[in-house]
Amino acid sequence: MKRRTFVLGATAAVAAAAVWWARPGDNGAPYDAYFRALNAELKKNGPMRPCLVIDMDRLDRNIDRVATTLRGAGKHYRIVEKSLPSQKLIEYIAARAGTQRLMSFHQPFLNLDAELFPGFDLLMGKPLPVRSAQQFYQQLKGGFDPSRQLQWLIDTPQRLHEYLQLARGLNTRLRANIEIDVGLHRGGVGDNAVLEQMLQTIAAHPQHLEFAGFMGYDAHVGMGVPSILGTAPELLAKAMARYQGYVDFLRSAHAGLWREDLTLNAGGSPSYKLHGAEKLSSEISTGTALLKPTHYDIDTLAEHEPAAFIATPVIKKNGPIQIPALDGKSKLFSWWDPNQRETYFVYGGWWLADYESPKGLQFNEIFGHSANQEIVNASPTVGLGVDDHVFLRPQISESVLLQFGDLVMMRAGKIVDYWPVFNA
Repeated sequence: MKRRTFVLGATAAVAAAAVWWARPGDNGAPYDAYFRALNAELKKNGPMRPCLVIDMDRLDRNIDRVATTLRGAGKHYRIVEKSLPSQKLIEYIAARAGTQRLMSFHQPFLNLDAELFPGFDLLMGKPLPVRSAQQFYQQLKGGFDPSRQLQWLIDTPQRLHEYLQLARGLNTRLRANIEIDVGLHRGGVGDNAVLEQMLQTIAAHPQHLEFAGFMGYDAHVGMGVPSILGTAPELLAKAMARYQGYVDFLRSAHAGLWREDLTLNAGGSPSYKLHGAEKLSSEISTGTALLKPTHYDIDTLAEHEPAAFIATPVIKKNGPIQIPALDGKSKLFSWWDPNQRETYFVYGGWWLADYESPKGLQFNEIFGHSANQEIVNASPTVGLGVDDHVFLRPQISESVLLQFGDLVMMRAGKIVDYWPVFNA
């Protein structure tokens, strides 16, 4: 054998071996005991359509983690409504956590909140256009008293002026909570000069404006910032130092507006636990941490458990993947990748969610998305059949929870109730 022929042959053999070893492995696994029980219950008693399942046992433990942390720090807990948009869900959390404080973000939901929770204290979580605020008053029903129970979030002197004009037109007094920038840089007051303008306006119009406190949202603490720029405790320390600066300015420049019962709101799901160590804030807002979608798989929530899942039935099982127009040539894909040797089409799809169970499910990017019958590939190891359920974890909670109708409430693997979500 010539040396050149031998070298070429050996090179080809090495290349072939490298290609073979680069083939994907079998990532599939059948349901674990937890999801096997959920699947059996949903097949027997569930709606057999896409649904949002809440595990109440896990929810309870997450609520207790939040409530215990904040109670131990002497802070109030404010429920974030946008992440938990269901009357019964909010009522349940409020009762278990012992709170009647709610944060709202959407004018139609704000009107629902005022009607459904007439005894609650409401704080807006974002500044609304003044026209939205006007519509709230026009649509207000029941005994909720906004002059005592509602704090509007105000971020600029211009918006404060607009709300002052609204208050004059309504012949009422609005409670203004000033949004301050503590490092997130998503808006809000960024220096004492701007804060001074706003405090002067409030002080000059006591018949129409009342200063209710500050809101300093710190979502950058715990997520979204590379660790090289600061650890979560370091970022929180910087945020609270900014917060303290605004409080100090208020107390020195406008002592007449200071009260011990002001709302000094802070936190968020990524940072709530860290706030147990600081003494400035009076309350912490948290919502998503109670359900822990995948976007919140972060260090500061390591103890929390995923409590919300999308469950959708398999309606077709088609064997190895077949790509349109390739037809029989598609066999190459399933030969190469064992995770494409089963093809399922599920009821619905294209959700903001990640596959959770069985393990090894994957989206086929060549075939593409469908909101009607989403394609899911896997190896035969997953063992799914028609009418079994594919489980996904939402990436976030606030919008996803509104897409499936009534929440399917489960305890100990059994359906115990159906809780409606907000509709507005």
